[in-house]
Amino acid sequence: MDSASSLSDQQTSTATRKSSSRNLIRIFAGILVATVLLYLLSRFLIYWHDWPPLIETLHSFMGGEALESARLYKGIALLFIYIVTFVLIAFSIKRTPENSLSSDAERYKELSYFIVRAAFWAVFFIGLADAIISFLRVEEILIPIVGAEIAQILDQSTQRGLYVHYPLLVLAIVVAWFSKSLGFYWLAFLVVLAEFTIVITRFVFSYEQAFMGDLVRFWYAAFFLFASAYTMVEGGHVRVDVLYARVTNKKKAWVNALGSLILGLPVCWTILHYGLGSRQSSLIAPILSFETSPSGYGMYVKYLMAAFLVVFAVSMALIFISYFLKNCAFLFKEADAELPSGGEH
Repeated sequence: MDSASSLSDQQTSTATRKSSSRNLIRIFAGILVATVLLYLLSRFLIYWHDWPPLIETLHSFMGGEALESARLYKGIALLFIYIVTFVLIAFSIKRTPENSLSSDAERYKELSYFIVRAAFWAVFFIGLADAIISFLRVEEILIPIVGAEIAQILDQSTQRGLYVHYPLLVLAIVVAWFSKSLGFYWLAFLVVLAEFTIVITRFVFSYEQAFMGDLVRFWYAAFFLFASAYTMVEGGHVRVDVLYARVTNKKKAWVNALGSLILGLPVCWTILHYGLGSRQSSLIAPILSFETSPSGYGMYVKYLMAAFLVVFAVSMALIFISYFLKNCAFLFKEADAELPSGGEH
């Protein structure tokens, strides 16, 4: 009896430790996801609303250069948002110990897919609208259609971005909320169709304008970067290895989990940090200035192409976190856990 009771206690203790470890991993992953999204929020508040970066607020607290009272309050508010978010994540996960690592991984994957869907619909709507405006502008029929005042507004990149691109971006988010299709096949078809149109108009009608090439590059860049996260999940990427294919599934899961954290996420953070770190950074500077193509009659979407890399980095970061959780679920032998498809190549 004592032996059976001791064995039962040992099994209970092992199960408790396993559950605690799983919850810690879930909290860690949740904080990673929140950090990525909060970083984007902080960049928006910093560059569009003049909030101070967290580093400046913390530096001020530690006796560094004092901030103005208004900016200090904003910095404290941003710090408060981070702390409250992390606490709520830990509290929420503690209250839902029955949730599995696989279910969390699925939620983060769906969040990544939602971002990619919204980006796809955005480039579809904005590409068509901007190409039509550019065509009307080139052919000098924009003024007769919309009037001189509106035509002058549409002729400025800032105004076109604010009054045409941004509303269409909001529409894209709404459509993505209700549509579950990622649309990669359609985007590939649109790239081919746009290029085919250039060939026909150039060699049959001897007609070609700068905005036509801009549209192809706009859609092709989106297709290449937005599809990366989906390809990672579906295992469609090319895996070149010498040892990986010969090891056991357990070792594969360890390689995938650690590789996601050590190799995958740092790349995403490098893109975000060096691209959004300051107003002069390579990604945020074009967005803030609504940078356009150097060709005089091209499309006004070059600044959005800089944002493609932001979408790529964020969607891939979420997928790497999801991938990490799926492999941890396999290592913890959860009932619904399988080695991710990317690990079988």
